[in-house]
Amino acid sequence: MLSAPAAAAKAGAEPWGAKPRRALSGRNIMLYGTLFVAALYYLLPLYVMIVTSLKGMPEIRLGNIFSPPLEITFEPWAKAWASACTGLNCDGLSRGFWNSVRITVPSTLISILVASVNGYALANWKFRGADIFFTILIVGAFIPYQVMIYPIVIVLREMGIYGTLTGLVLVHTIFGMPILTLLFRNYFSALPEELFKAARIDGAGFWQIYLRIMLPMSLPIFVVAMILQITGIWNDFLFGVVFTRPEVYPMTVQLNNIVNSVQGVKEYNVNMAATLLTGAVPLIVYFVSGRLFVRGIAAGAVKG
Repeated sequence: MLSAPAAAAKAGAEPWGAKPRRALSGRNIMLYGTLFVAALYYLLPLYVMIVTSLKGMPEIRLGNIFSPPLEITFEPWAKAWASACTGLNCDGLSRGFWNSVRITVPSTLISILVASVNGYALANWKFRGADIFFTILIVGAFIPYQVMIYPIVIVLREMGIYGTLTGLVLVHTIFGMPILTLLFRNYFSALPEELFKAARIDGAGFWQIYLRIMLPMSLPIFVVAMILQITGIWNDFLFGVVFTRPEVYPMTVQLNNIVNSVQGVKEYNVNMAATLLTGAVPLIVYFVSGRLFVRGIAAGAVKG
């Protein structure tokens, strides 16, 4: 018996299947042209920052910001890291880097762990007041940070941790949990309910189901939460400048002090190197785990 394509060809009919598209069709030209312009729009400032950070000041004064460096120098990078003045101190971004690490790591870990348990409970364990709690989370996730600054200052002062890294870690942890709880709740709700019911029939409890069933299946959404938290906390400026003091300023606050310094000559190469150093950590995290980030989003991280 002949297949459908063979029978159609034997009968003299049109070729079976979709008509192949031309590689240079108007639709493809428009699509790839738009993507190229968008990529150029975002990559051009990065290119200018990189080439400027590798030039000496005499070459920068020539005025051609798009030209590659005639003589590559890493002195601006070394100065931005170790000796640029960030106010009264002239020890570069190195101190701010380690402050940011000490802020980001515990804030990310604690908020993700607590939010994952909250999301798991909201998705699979119905308790009295769960809908009210879920509504509060939704409202809390979208409250502007600026509204809460003064009350938080009062609370941290009364607790005796205002101006410390501990206080800033607590602030980032609390503000990160509402949106992360929503992400985990939506992800766990998208998992097959039969897995949860089968585990309950087998006698598994709250923590057994979470640790042995839900947690191993949740790597993509954990990566999504990790990227969101690391990016948000590392790039934060407002909380860093309000809730800490100069000795424990995070990297972004020190970057602002370097760029906006009014003393001496404006060293654009040092400013560009300092900006690249500050943004390196979230960029590296995103590029290393970007594929899992897409998987987590596609698997239900933003589904209702």
